[in-house]
Amino acid sequence: MKFTFTTLIVLLFTATSFAQDKKELDKEAIKSMCGCFEIDFDYTETFSPDTNYEFHKDYHSHADAEYAFVVEESDDKIVIQHILVVGGGHIVKHWRQDWIYENTEFWNYDGDFKWKYLAKSKEEVKGQWTQKVYQVDDSPRYQGSGTWVHVDGKHYWESRSDSPLPRREYSKRSDYNVLSRGNRHEITDYGWLHEQDNIKIVRNTSGDKILAEEKGFNRYKSQATSKCQAAIDWWQKYEKFWGVVRKHWDSIFSNKEDIAIKKKVNEKMLWEEVFALGEKYIEQGQKAAKTELVDIVKKFIVS
Repeated sequence: MKFTFTTLIVLLFTATSFAQDKKELDKEAIKSMCGCFEIDFDYTETFSPDTNYEFHKDYHSHADAEYAFVVEESDDKIVIQHILVVGGGHIVKHWRQDWIYENTEFWNYDGDFKWKYLAKSKEEVKGQWTQKVYQVDDSPRYQGSGTWVHVDGKHYWESRSDSPLPRREYSKRSDYNVLSRGNRHEITDYGWLHEQDNIKIVRNTSGDKILAEEKGFNRYKSQATSKCQAAIDWWQKYEKFWGVVRKHWDSIFSNKEDIAIKKKVNEKMLWEEVFALGEKYIEQGQKAAKTELVDIVKKFIVS
């Protein structure tokens, strides 16, 4: 077949149109993880290379209501905040996930609350979305990059990345220090599923040792928005404060350097001080909150 200039233009236009349509499908799938959800969390240890290893009990937890919603959006970025409603209508600002298209800047968890900066080429992340997951105080947690797949009526995204221990683990055990997360996010008829194939790792200067592997299923089941009204009301009250927190962390990330965070300062964790400042902000105002926030975060950052 003889290619003419016109033929080449048509092919390029078709390829560009396909990429744009695919990106819109990706964004639709990502935003499908927003709404009011009832959640079941289930984890079980499945394998260990040590035949003498004693498997821990299966873990199950349930949340009656969690509200997930877009707080920032541009053509290449979608920021989703999660707010948990627990017994008696008590509100917990939960995790945050940023989705960035063809992102080239990563902070990979290395253990001991240290994240190493890594820059990738555009070719390495072409067509991919990076999911950046943050702690409840908006400090870093883990990041993974992958391509959204839309085939046979399925819509899912997969990645693997190292992270600190989850709350369900670090409060009870210290026999490993890195969780290698195999994440799969799939949009379902009931809402969405966060499926995990995790590896529990003991990491030290000698290298990595696998302690055990784990399977996890977090099922987010859609329900009436009214079930999350308490979370919606809470966010209207605190939205500006957490916008200040996000912007401050963005300024830290803009340095493109490794980040290390102290676990405790004066017997307090970072999230405790930031949450307390959020309460103080209601009375003092945004400018005062920003000034104090800079000082709080600075004393937790290892220079």
